[in-house]
Amino acid sequence: MKRRNVVLFAVFLALASACLAAQTKIDRVVVNANQATTPFPHFWEQMFGSGRAILSLRDSYRQDLRATKGITDFQYVRFHAIFHDEVGVYDEDEQGHPLYNFSYIDQIYDGLLANGVRPLVEISFMPRKLAAKETIPDISWYRPSNSPPKDLAKWDDLIYQFAAHLVSRYGADEVARWYFEVWNEPNIGYWGGDPYQATYFDLYDHTAQTLKRVNARLRVGGPATAQAAWVVAFLQHCQEKNIPVDFVSTHAYGNDTSEDVFGTHETISRDKMVCRAVKKVHHEIQASSFPHIPLLWTEFNASAATEPEVTDTTYMGPWLADTIRQCDGLVDMMSYWTFSDVFEEGGVVKQPFYGGYGLIAAGGIPKPAFNDFKVLHLLGEERLAVESDSVLATRRQDGAIVVAAWNLGEPGKDGPTKTITLQFDGLAKDRCAYVWQVDHEHGDFHEVYAKMNSPRYPDRDQLDTLRQSVQLAPPRGERINRNQLELTIPGNGLAVVEIK
Repeated sequence: MKRRNVVLFAVFLALASACLAAQTKIDRVVVNANQATTPFPHFWEQMFGSGRAILSLRDSYRQDLRATKGITDFQYVRFHAIFHDEVGVYDEDEQGHPLYNFSYIDQIYDGLLANGVRPLVEISFMPRKLAAKETIPDISWYRPSNSPPKDLAKWDDLIYQFAAHLVSRYGADEVARWYFEVWNEPNIGYWGGDPYQATYFDLYDHTAQTLKRVNARLRVGGPATAQAAWVVAFLQHCQEKNIPVDFVSTHAYGNDTSEDVFGTHETISRDKMVCRAVKKVHHEIQASSFPHIPLLWTEFNASAATEPEVTDTTYMGPWLADTIRQCDGLVDMMSYWTFSDVFEEGGVVKQPFYGGYGLIAAGGIPKPAFNDFKVLHLLGEERLAVESDSVLATRRQDGAIVVAAWNLGEPGKDGPTKTITLQFDGLAKDRCAYVWQVDHEHGDFHEVYAKMNSPRYPDRDQLDTLRQSVQLAPPRGERINRNQLELTIPGNGLAVVEIK
């Protein structure tokens, strides 16, 4: 009888251990603080995308811009539709002669510069009176015209007058630090030329050459495509026609398909797609006649759709950290789309949390992704090699060792907890680590919002409560004993460790 009880107890222990193992992943990662490093520029937080140009005049937009600047110190912002009729740049008199008005242009760029941010000027879309086609495609709620110009000479003059005004107002030294990107995603519905590529190349040629006529130091590039398209053909065209090009720009999102990006039928997961596309374009540039030209990834995110379980949740922390890890060394700047849900491509925002692309929801409520950028900003400028696909180790200029660790799962699912033991080699003595966390218990609004019964229009008190709910507490201090630190990270959680 006793022997039978022993056997049953052993079976129970085995089952319990198996159950615990199924719920908790355990990793051990060695971080050698004394090893040689590689440069680690913060390419993921130097530029952000945002809603169309006219929105930058709103107070809510500027508040969100200042909040994002405060946690990332980003340098550039990109938005669509600087030539949309609502900006009022272009008109014609009764004889068809161009009339220019830079009043809103000045207010837009003055506002950015006053907040320490420069524009990446996306040259789009077509003013209606300059459009060759009167039809407006249903590509966005604010109805931009995707038409080619009816008169390329008038387009050239618009570009010349626009750029000359900027140089006159801000000075050549300042505007030479901006970027000018020709159009947006001309390989899909945002361009109405026929055929797409040849007519876009013609537009690019005229635009680039005109900008250089204003000042040779102005930086111009493209092809600004969706799905990492056209780069080989674009660079070949610029080389053969001797057309100016100072940078390559293109886009990819986590939920793009392999058919669209690579022309294959493989399954590529959401957390691998963006950097697979970046690597593709990186190699295309290296094989071109412009092997050292900068690559600006002017749109990226985990989703190109409104998926609340993705962009509004803690999933974004592990996704972003792993994207940084994979894309390091392959790209000069990546522009997260977008910093704010002051954004109207799909229409006026109807509720705070609808899966918008922004770091900050309507009402000025930071999402978990805002806190993810905040803690990842702590990473250093030098990278330490580690053998892990869920740890990023760095050294800061002040000598601090900063490590990001994450537990990437599926969107909308908690998934198992992960325990990561960090083994630090090369520390002179035991030290204190400061641990920041972003997960469903730290920096996330969902629980508080649910307790409010998820109001579609939170009142002012509720907005204040939601903003407070996502504030990160000061990091907790943990002693590193015998050069080891154990982190327990919930599913879709992110931790950043500072050792000062």
